[in-house]
Amino acid sequence: MLGRTDSPDAGDKTMAAELILEFEGVTTKEYEAVNAELGIDMGTGKGDWPDGLQTHAAGLDENGHFVVIEVWDTPEHQARFMEDRLGQALAKGGITEPPSRVTWIELVAHHRPGG
Repeated sequence: MLGRTDSPDAGDKTMAAELILEFEGVTTKEYEAVNAELGIDMGTGKGDWPDGLQTHAAGLDENGHFVVIEVWDTPEHQARFMEDRLGQALAKGGITEPPSRVTWIELVAHHRPGG
């Protein structure tokens, strides 16, 4: 099950899940507009971040597609954020099409070196 560890020594600990979203036709202009709608300043990292989000990174890949990579406590945290806030912010920010690719990765390790 995504978001849970199955190793015997892990007990019932929840393991984080990584989400990779790839968008075609999205630029930094739309990305900044969505973050403005959410009340998040990507320049400073300050703002109204969603519950359960551990890490967020975004940028353009070699094909010019906009890629967002996030680590969430659980996929359910991301689903609540999408339903409560992100869906509306995406539309207001000009992103009306779903991602061209969505990948969930059940993490076996997640560290923040030096953090």
